[in-house]
Amino acid sequence: MKEFTISSNEAGQRFDKYLGKLLSEASMSFIFKMLRKKNFTLNGKKAAGNELLKQGDVVKLFLADETFDKFAAQNNKKQKANSWKVYSEEDLKKLGLLVVYEDSHILAFHKPAGMLSQKAKDSDISVNEYLIGYLLKKQELTAEELHTFKPSIANRLDRNTSGLILCGKSLAGLQYLAKVIKDRSMEKYYHCLVEGSLEETKDIEGYLIKDGKTNQVRILDKEPEKNEGASYIKTGINPIGQYALKDAKGKKEYTELNIHLYTGKTHQIRAHLASIKHPIVGDFKYGSADHSSLAKKCGIKRQLLHAYRVVFPKTEGDFSYLSGKEIVAEPTDDYKRALKELKNGNMEQ
Repeated sequence: MKEFTISSNEAGQRFDKYLGKLLSEASMSFIFKMLRKKNFTLNGKKAAGNELLKQGDVVKLFLADETFDKFAAQNNKKQKANSWKVYSEEDLKKLGLLVVYEDSHILAFHKPAGMLSQKAKDSDISVNEYLIGYLLKKQELTAEELHTFKPSIANRLDRNTSGLILCGKSLAGLQYLAKVIKDRSMEKYYHCLVEGSLEETKDIEGYLIKDGKTNQVRILDKEPEKNEGASYIKTGINPIGQYALKDAKGKKEYTELNIHLYTGKTHQIRAHLASIKHPIVGDFKYGSADHSSLAKKCGIKRQLLHAYRVVFPKTEGDFSYLSGKEIVAEPTDDYKRALKELKNGNMEQ
């Protein structure tokens, strides 16, 4: 017989889903057969499988050890293959990954430019792996719990975009973040430096089409007549600083923007700004021509786009403590260097 007590990280999922993860090699028909025969019980009682698990619930599996090992073999293999590395908060700081907010359910990181949000290939280490390693180090998570729930990021940033990444430490936390991101009730703001002069605060709308082969997107003003997989996008633009920079070739104008991201699609801000002829400084993928002046002077090798602030909506229930809460990640050093050069206003070469 095997006995498991549901942790706060695992609470909130259906019993049958939990069993399917715990016994990853068993068929669901086998799991339901065991439930009907009362070989799998929840708090000492027969269960249907559709119950939502709560912290402290006790699960008992009346299986021989060799049978359990057989059905959990894939989990054991994955655990051995991952050999999770642990990270203290100080370790993460050395990597440039800062914890800017944390409670029992959610965590917010300040991600540096150059770090992946999620793995692109098996050998990668991303914010997800650092999150799990951090929670293992704090003993808020065990390797065994990873069989049935993995803490994860809730929003993604491009590799070379810096700023706020929100993570669910518990299943409840991850589900809450997924909800407020999907229904757009959580406000998301970015800062960026763009080429050219922008004076008007406005919302711009369009339709985004992604090309999976090139990992680029294109923006259309109107919804295409044919179904091209276009997604509606809306981006709020608020100029917060205007600059004229003088170099050997003359004067060039720049604008610092506060961006309200209403919809969150791949490369939305970058492509949307480029489509109105104001590409982000350093974003050579979407048309920045600023290769020789500001970017060169400040050693900029990435788009100067920073996920700056989130504001949580009014919330009831378990997450009411987050109502109206604001989390901020200060701009990175390269962003500050570029802004300082712009404020100086002179870059003769």
